[in-house]
Amino acid sequence: MLTSIFTFLLAALTSSEQANANLIEWTAARKLTWDDFKAPADPASTNAALTSSSINVEFGYDDQELQFTIKCRFDKNKSWVRIRSTNILQHEQGHFDIAELHARKLYQALKGYHFNAKTVSDDVNRIYDSVMILHHSAQNEYDKETDFSRNKEKQDVWLKKITDDLLSLKQYAVYNHK
Repeated sequence: MLTSIFTFLLAALTSSEQANANLIEWTAARKLTWDDFKAPADPASTNAALTSSSINVEFGYDDQELQFTIKCRFDKNKSWVRIRSTNILQHEQGHFDIAELHARKLYQALKGYHFNAKTVSDDVNRIYDSVMILHHSAQNEYDKETDFSRNKEKQDVWLKKITDDLLSLKQYAVYNHK
């Protein structure tokens, strides 16, 4: 019995490690490369590439405080490329950077949250949803204004804006609050 529990736990850990090996945590030092895009291109899409990123929050609380951890990740197994160019790769990095920007905004909002034990779960979900609405809107606006990287002038403007916005939220770059 103990052997089968251990085997199950080992298999679960191995599966979790394999899944995590396909995720890249956002860091300023680690830029995306075309080797990170592992999924087959979507035949129904006309996009040159697709970046799959996520912002996740795990939280818990007691009677007095909220504890949370935020992760901003790129998923290699859900990201794909059809056309490889430096400009398109910069555009895809911009998508990942926009996700990081909103992870920082989520941290800022949760850090400013006034704890209420009776409503904390609903409050955190509401805060998360409101930041995700802004995140998705920014991603769509980025694609629209840059014409999916084809408008080089707008692309350069957006990349500078994203860099400046990340710098302005540098104090929220470490998203653990315990």
